[in-house]
Amino acid sequence: YFNDNQRQATKDAGAISGLNVLRIINEPTAAAIAYGLGAGKSDKERNVLIYDLGGGTFDVSLLHIQGGVFTVKATAGDTHLGGQDFDTNLLEHFKKEFQKKTKKDITGDARALRRLRTACERAKRTLSNGTQTTIEIDSLFDGEDFNANITRARFEEINGKAFQGTIQPVEQVLKDSQIEKTKVDDIVLVGGSTRIPRIQKLLSDFFNGKKLEKSINPDEAVAYGAAVQAGILSGKATSAETADMLLLDVVPLSLGVAMEGNIFAPVVPRGNTVPCLKKVCHPQHCPSFCEQGVLLRTAARTFTTVADNQQTVQFPVFQGERVNCEDNTSLGEFTLAPIPPMKAGDAVLEVVFEVDVNGILKVTATEKTSGRSANITISNSVGKLSSGEIEKMVEDAA
Repeated sequence: YFNDNQRQATKDAGAISGLNVLRIINEPTAAAIAYGLGAGKSDKERNVLIYDLGGGTFDVSLLHIQGGVFTVKATAGDTHLGGQDFDTNLLEHFKKEFQKKTKKDITGDARALRRLRTACERAKRTLSNGTQTTIEIDSLFDGEDFNANITRARFEEINGKAFQGTIQPVEQVLKDSQIEKTKVDDIVLVGGSTRIPRIQKLLSDFFNGKKLEKSINPDEAVAYGAAVQAGILSGKATSAETADMLLLDVVPLSLGVAMEGNIFAPVVPRGNTVPCLKKVCHPQHCPSFCEQGVLLRTAARTFTTVADNQQTVQFPVFQGERVNCEDNTSLGEFTLAPIPPMKAGDAVLEVVFEVDVNGILKVTATEKTSGRSANITISNSVGKLSSGEIEKMVEDAA
């Protein structure tokens, strides 16, 4: 459920590590490939929900699988929710308990916090199989030993709000895909945190007691699916199962432009299949617009000029789902210049939004009256490295 900047940063990280980055693939999509192929179900028509709860991120995707074609219908999630958050909640609980017992606060001691966090993570894992466990840390802080018991029920109570928060994205993908939960054939668990019994019960109860699919290793499913996709893209996957496999992913967050009043106008709505192409007719600097109509896989919108003889257009692009641009993620400022001088309202600029197979945005522009074209480059985008910066980091790491 990464935005454009996060996807580009992931590609950069791969390049820095010396990997040949063929494509960015969403984790739940990769897991669906692993499930579909591993279970021999890629030929049967099925609606599959992938629930991917890892250490630091949470993703949910709903896919339609039939005849080797994997179509992502919707995706949602939280890039800041996972097992580490459950550890933190448990850490805060034990910090208070230690202070209650000893009258000492370990908040400022990095080593003590690190040792306690490690113990919390171990306790969390133990409670996935047992109903209670004990934390024992010698000389945790200022010569004080720390011993405490924790039950599974108490652990679930401490993390109740966080656990319940994973259901909202599930509801969102069902809404976005317009599929009733009774029409979901398989619910696949991915990520180490799905081993938590309470998580499994919440999800099963939401689907009216439906049995959850645990046939694939939650720790390896994403890597397996990504490897299969890499094999197909490189031409090295030659098995009958993968020969006709087709993956159709979606844009996880809407892409659009800033309107007058800094209002966000989506151009590529979330849930659109990628790769995709969208067009915007943009007569200079966007104070107001009206719908021009929708063509096949293409959306056209018209804006009006604000000044005579304007020769430069600033084109702010954002990603997100909020009404105000300031609440969304800025992808950069696109500049188109020079434009032939003409009266306000006369110039018509067609800007093409293209989302590639990695979910990354590319933009080109054409001035319609003269037919003059220009390439638009992204400036001031957050979290992206230039090719030179990447090369330098690779050299520094060698």
